[in-house]
Amino acid sequence: MQIDKLRGEHLDRLFDAILSLKDREECYRFFDDIATMSEIQSFSQRLQVAKMLKEGYTYHAIVEESSASTTTISRVKRCLNYGNDGYQMVLERTDENSSEEEQE
Repeated sequence: MQIDKLRGEHLDRLFDAILSLKDREECYRFFDDIATMSEIQSFSQRLQVAKMLKEGYTYHAIVEESSASTTTISRVKRCLNYGNDGYQMVLERTDENSSEEEQE
């Protein structure tokens, strides 16, 4: 994993902080403090691109809907194909949560 180069006490503390967040509102508050709007937008956009790629959208359609560059789309696609299944894991979990909320 690429992130292994950064693994250590400080990154552990960051991840522990994220894991301590209790709800979406706390996420908004924490990320508003810790990241720039551009960084947050990039994270959000990458997740949107991953979802669209998994759903079979073309690059052109993804560019049109998400405004992501083809470079970003290629990087996300590379992660989906050769990464550590992080996108897949999160997309499956968020899809499960969405399905459960719709049934309620």
